[in-house]
Amino acid sequence: MKQRLLPFFDERRARVEMIVLHATAFEAKKALQIYEKERVSCHYFIESSGEIWRVVREDKRAWHAGVGRWREFDDDINSRSIGIELASSTLGQQEFMPRQKESLIRLLKDILQRYDMRQVNIVGHSDIAPCRKADPGKDFFWKELAEKGIGLWPNLADAPKLSSNDPEKLLKTIGYDTADVKAAAYAFCRRFLPEKIMPVDDIEALIADPGLADDALLQDDGFLQVLKATAYKYLRESNTPCKI
Repeated sequence: MKQRLLPFFDERRARVEMIVLHATAFEAKKALQIYEKERVSCHYFIESSGEIWRVVREDKRAWHAGVGRWREFDDDINSRSIGIELASSTLGQQEFMPRQKESLIRLLKDILQRYDMRQVNIVGHSDIAPCRKADPGKDFFWKELAEKGIGLWPNLADAPKLSSNDPEKLLKTIGYDTADVKAAAYAFCRRFLPEKIMPVDDIEALIADPGLADDALLQDDGFLQVLKATAYKYLRESNTPCKI
């Protein structure tokens, strides 16, 4: 592991209960220059090659998440989380590199051995800030992580176990901030139904506007089935510890 410690951190005001995964369009050298200019940071940065950089010590509050909400946490996600950034020239719209995946899985397993963390609190930046962020992107490997015991993935057979067809209620059950239901629904699809997400060639445009679900998507039977199955999974396993 390489180290490039940046001074953009302060003291934590809560215990670590979350991991927030990010993607950036640059490799470490350029990304760290941007961090210095914008006075932001993360705890770890993983290059496409799989090389891991330590940027801020875990016991400090890195400035990576910004304003966000998730489940019962409606303020200061930074204090509660470890932030991990992955290089991706398309902002997660193409498959991540095999060595990058291996490095992230190895890092996550190491982190999860040291913290009392629930499965429901392993999230992407777009999960906690659906109106502002599109990363780690529609091609991030959430299902692969779940198969390794890291985070949750729905079983469609569970969909009939919830009677509600209200997208707002179901998204809230999972953990999303539904102040903008269409933004939350799009963030949900980016993670659990990536085939519903239109790719964007202009990365700057994607950074500026992560997108919204339309009425047709909110009423789509396939969307509702996956949403219900995911809500059931999160409801049932909301207190399941993530220990590897």
